[in-house]
Amino acid sequence: MGYGNIMKIQTSGASMETAQQDRLPTTGVSASHTMAQTDVGRMEKYRSKINKVGAKYGIAPALIAAIISRESRAGNCLKDGWGDNGNAWGLMQVDVNPNGGGHTARGGWDSEEHLCQATEILVDFIGLIRNKFPSGSVEQQLKGGIAAYNMGDGNVRSLGNVDEKTTGRDYANDVVARAQWYQSKGGF
Repeated sequence: MGYGNIMKIQTSGASMETAQQDRLPTTGVSASHTMAQTDVGRMEKYRSKINKVGAKYGIAPALIAAIISRESRAGNCLKDGWGDNGNAWGLMQVDVNPNGGGHTARGGWDSEEHLCQATEILVDFIGLIRNKFPSGSVEQQLKGGIAAYNMGDGNVRSLGNVDEKTTGRDYANDVVARAQWYQSKGGF
């Protein structure tokens, strides 16, 4: 069973808090699309790795690119591969904080190994959300898994408002909107 079609997920896009990171005058899907487009040039150097990892795990490459865009702006906001005050590693910001995700960083910050680790974490969260909300549609479960990637499956309390506890209260909605842009306009 696939993980769903990212293009079929309803999304409200970026919140004001997220859009303000780029000093954008708008919010919502258009802000998410603008941020994805801003990152597409930097994303290009990771395209082959993203496509390979997406194929390996059955995850849309556009979704991996969108998480990279949201988490690290395609590496642009990392310091020696680290972000979140040293609590997260790599393009997809794997949580290494023992009080958070507690993962051990694998591979170089921009390596295929890192992308595999982060995508495995995403796939695990999608599975946890499927088990938690078995009556939800595949797309709802995918969106819930994206939210869980940001703040854990325990904080996803319903499929109706998966972003209730996420960073900016828009993580899944923003990532979905960016993924839709990467798939339709970014060539992923």
